[in-house]
Amino acid sequence: LKMAAAEPFAAPGGASVPVLFCFSVFARPSSVPHGAGYELLIQKFLSLYGDQIDMHRKFVVQLFAEEWSQYIDLPKGFLVNERCKVRLVPLQIQITALGNLTPSSTVFFCCDMQERFRPAIKYFGDIISVGQRLLQGARLLGIPVIVTEQYPKGLGSTVQEIDLTGAKLVLPKTKFSMVLPEVEAALAEIPGVRSIVLFGVETHVCIQQTALELIGRGLEVHIVADATSSRSMMDRMFALERLARTGIIVTTSEAILLQLVADKEHPKFKEIQNLIKASAPESGLLSKV
Repeated sequence: LKMAAAEPFAAPGGASVPVLFCFSVFARPSSVPHGAGYELLIQKFLSLYGDQIDMHRKFVVQLFAEEWSQYIDLPKGFLVNERCKVRLVPLQIQITALGNLTPSSTVFFCCDMQERFRPAIKYFGDIISVGQRLLQGARLLGIPVIVTEQYPKGLGSTVQEIDLTGAKLVLPKTKFSMVLPEVEAALAEIPGVRSIVLFGVETHVCIQQTALELIGRGLEVHIVADATSSRSMMDRMFALERLARTGIIVTTSEAILLQLVADKEHPKFKEIQNLIKASAPESGLLSKV
């Protein structure tokens, strides 16, 4: 949405063409430079309707054609040279997240695994244990790790059992979501990032808000169910259900690690196998309480 700056629409010599931009129930008159094409029309839509547009969806731009008295798909190579009416239409296509993981396109997010949460978070000891496995796996496979700490001045640092050696970024925060400017800048430095593996606390607050922001930016999110928890099992389970319905992959630590190696012949398979030789604790996921 950063594209929606005013500068691209300043026409040389002041030459501009009036255009009516339609989206959903909205219609706003504006103008674009004479000769503007598809890219400038998209930028203008973003500048006008950025708050309403869900960038996770697919869209098509259509032009109102007088000869047909209806909208048609924007012709290939179309350039604005006279007054016209265009609209942005969301495609009603359900896009299924396949959830494929490769080390070269994956980043691990470790969220707020801090000392002061120890007595309050359900199954926190189990969560720490699984988090350790994940970070060891990340180091073995060369996967970048981004760590946040919620108000560490009051809530303490990451627990000592979690080894942050080699983490790309360890960042204090007050915002619940991990998607901070520094985190976005760190992601921008990593070429080809497609998937985020997310774990920590609390599931219904920082994990949920982080996941929703990440998918809103077009990233695929994997939440490690046995490495995330809350003070309340009710909050934890409803959050996992809600996130799964939004297309986020809710999975387990062993599934993540084995998907990342993908082949018994992977040079790190034996070391990853050693990490999961003993099954991960269920961390209350199978509890009826």
